[in-house]
Amino acid sequence: MIDFSYQTTFILATELDVSKWIGDTLAAEGFVEGDISFVFCDDEFLLSINKEFLSHDTFTDIISFDYSLDKEVHGEIYISVERVRENAESFKSAFIDELHRVIIHGILHYCGYKDKTEAASTEMRRKEDEALSRRSFV
Repeated sequence: MIDFSYQTTFILATELDVSKWIGDTLAAEGFVEGDISFVFCDDEFLLSINKEFLSHDTFTDIISFDYSLDKEVHGEIYISVERVRENAESFKSAFIDELHRVIIHGILHYCGYKDKTEAASTEMRRKEDEALSRRSFV
């Protein structure tokens, strides 16, 4: 089950569509949807998590905690709506497209994709684009 909660005024209007899209993406990768929580927040909220749990004193757009059991995906994904908005402006993309990219980026990490090297980042971007192309909503 996918759950959405909010520590900011932002509300995702397409929760059901996004949930189905995530489930379809997991299935395409050979994984099963378990309990996945998304928490939408602001920069300060995510910064406090980054400091407390990762000892990083930097802003970021996403932090994920993976509790998966083999091929059954469980986890918590925290997304800074402020950072996503700023990134969308920087990349000259629509906010909702950048938000969906960040959402699916977290899910793809649970499927084993990494982004610490140039080659891994290229593969991650390819998988993000593939998943984004399968959206039947926006």
